[in-house]
Amino acid sequence: MNATNEALPVLVIGAGPAGLAAAAHLIERGLEPLVLETGPAAADAVRQWSHVRLFSTWSELIDPAAEKILAPTGWTAPNGATYPSGGDWAELYLQPLADVLGDRVRYGATVTGVSRAGRDRVVDADREAQPFTVRVVGADGSEERLLARAVIDASGTWSTPSPIGGDGLPALGEQAASDRISYRIPDLKDPAVRARYAGRRTAVIGSGASAFTALAYLADLAKAADGSGTHAVWILRRGISGSTFGGGSADQLPARGALGLAAKAAVDDGHADAVTGFRTDAVERDTDGRLVLVAEDGRRLDPVDEVIVLTGLRPDLSFVNELRLGLDERLQAPIALAPLIDPNQHSCGTVYPHGVNELSHPEKDLYLVGMKSYGRAPTFLAMTGYEQVRSIAAHLAGDHDAAQRVELTLPETGVCGGAGLFDQPAAAEDTGGCCAAPATLTIGAPAATSGGC
Repeated sequence: MNATNEALPVLVIGAGPAGLAAAAHLIERGLEPLVLETGPAAADAVRQWSHVRLFSTWSELIDPAAEKILAPTGWTAPNGATYPSGGDWAELYLQPLADVLGDRVRYGATVTGVSRAGRDRVVDADREAQPFTVRVVGADGSEERLLARAVIDASGTWSTPSPIGGDGLPALGEQAASDRISYRIPDLKDPAVRARYAGRRTAVIGSGASAFTALAYLADLAKAADGSGTHAVWILRRGISGSTFGGGSADQLPARGALGLAAKAAVDDGHADAVTGFRTDAVERDTDGRLVLVAEDGRRLDPVDEVIVLTGLRPDLSFVNELRLGLDERLQAPIALAPLIDPNQHSCGTVYPHGVNELSHPEKDLYLVGMKSYGRAPTFLAMTGYEQVRSIAAHLAGDHDAAQRVELTLPETGVCGGAGLFDQPAAAEDTGGCCAAPATLTIGAPAATSGGC
């Protein structure tokens, strides 16, 4: 990289947990970040699930470099042993961090394309000497081009939920039935949302932490005075095994373990029926306008009033299409990272902490971080994203020893087969696993997933 490029900022896409942490680490390393956020405030995606409680405590959700930047302002970290909601995370930590960063964060700025100046993805000549060129559309529709020495894409996966279809495509009739289908955990404290599900029969599709949360919420509604007749139909693409409900009391994130047990209680107490081995092919309407789900094997479920689809999230790669990405063909995660997170193979234990080595692409100085780095894999912790950006910032600053070090110890998941998402509100396809179900099914207050790193 020439001296002219080194004077350019490191462009960070997304002012969520990973993006803001990246900016903090870059500043700590003497590098200048510029964070572009589509929404009108920091953590726009997190705010969209503000009603959901995280299963990580505050002590696991604050990045060390970010805390150093916040400390001189008089900011005080919340009680590290408590569990915030998404709204708490955004208002009490992420927005204050963005405020400290000041003009380094731009809102209403949507990245529509990233390339190399004067080079499309085909051209080799003098490629790495060229700065990145980033096309941005403002909230008012104005367009501009920015130059950057490096690009850290922390835009997450929240904007692209997976569809109903068992083949990864929208089911036949899914779009036509969109008025009865949601891809988010419902906020049952909102009167309008509560009325939508109260006394209704709702299909919940998915097998991860978000599905657990939705089942627990609907079970609570069924027990409320205004929720008589509320019932859930839990649709799983595979069967129920010992690992379906997560690690229970064996999980070192206790709130995550309790969440799976709450979902099990919803089934055991009769508030939800589980339908296994059901891969949806079509969504039809009966004569009363209710929805009928049809499986690939021809099975038809009894009509439901609403469908909540929590079958995972996937990365939007459209705006980095002119760059040379090295992605696993299944997970759409960086090739070196994919074997560490593959839910088809990953069993009990932790995902090994990783950094610049696993996140590098053929396109030098381009990095996908946070939940986006995991592609379609479901297992992600906010702490993992913070370690990613720490390593990348050290590498960009030339401190290769620090970039190679592992400065993170992850808790044991207590989960096999990637059945639940760690700190991300969506669900992966059901998977098998090796963990036995916990012997004691004492259920505490359920905590839900966090997200958007």
